[in-house]
Amino acid sequence: MAGEVPGGLSGESRPASENRPPALYFSHPACLAHDPREGMPGHPESPERLRAIERHLAERDWLGWERREAPAASEEELRLVHTARHVEAIRELCRSGGGAVDPDTYAGPASYEAALRAAGAACEMTRALVAGEARAGFCAVRPAGHHAEPDRAMGFCLFDNVAIAAELAIRELAVGRVLVLDWDVHHGNGTAAAFRERGDVLVAGIHERGIYPGSGSSGDTGSGPGEGYTIDLPVEGGSEEDVWLSLLEERIEPAALAFEPDLILVSAGFDAHRDDPLATCRLEAESFGRIAARVRGLGRALGAPVGAVLEGGYSPPALAESVAATMAALGGATD
Repeated sequence: MAGEVPGGLSGESRPASENRPPALYFSHPACLAHDPREGMPGHPESPERLRAIERHLAERDWLGWERREAPAASEEELRLVHTARHVEAIRELCRSGGGAVDPDTYAGPASYEAALRAAGAACEMTRALVAGEARAGFCAVRPAGHHAEPDRAMGFCLFDNVAIAAELAIRELAVGRVLVLDWDVHHGNGTAAAFRERGDVLVAGIHERGIYPGSGSSGDTGSGPGEGYTIDLPVEGGSEEDVWLSLLEERIEPAALAFEPDLILVSAGFDAHRDDPLATCRLEAESFGRIAARVRGLGRALGAPVGAVLEGGYSPPALAESVAATMAALGGATD
């Protein structure tokens, strides 16, 4: 078993080094073209979310991260997690002009390309991390993914980007075990569904109780060969940073150290921020930085790289600040 997480929140401190492998940032302009407001006016998942992130990062010289353009995922990569029927249905909906998938989820003519780039970013980041090109990565992409089930789009999500990347790592990159950590305020039901009967992917998440999608009870620990490899930690509305950090430290970190993953992937949603309109938790931008610093420390203790993929977060200013705090921590700026 790997040792304890060293050095508290951010791992054992050490001087910054010019020889440190770069941290990698992935995105693509196509992710701006996906706009649910075309069919659902007032939809909170707007291109302004990504624009706000990139304006804020540009003002900070991208935190020194190396930027890379996301390739499009292949349909074969999508089918690592999703059924051929689901992939075809989304593709054809977009080609025919788009429309509502459900009352919350919309795909327009440009959404399929955006979704391919979002999944492709997660896959390309994973390849780079496993190859040792970097110790940390972040994908600023839209649409998000963690609600998309193998045969169903929902919750603003078309394809499950993080689940696809995790499956790619195991099937094609010889990774033995993956930890998926989901800190979005909404339970990642799609990722849970993809791996609930698996023992090679530990899915752990903290989310607000009683809100969309209504899943993620603490009694759900997986099933069959996956029994014990799902950790759902619902918190009450109004929960602040101390609650989230204590669950990470006391519940998720010990399980991760025992599991010994080779790779950590984060479903990085920022809708637990106090300014977010879709939930009621009360984290600050700096809270996400402290959470990310602990995850970085966990990765260092395990010798596992850490890659994060954007999920929710619907107050663009709060989202931009939270992403920057997360990237700074993952990239080692707090070391």
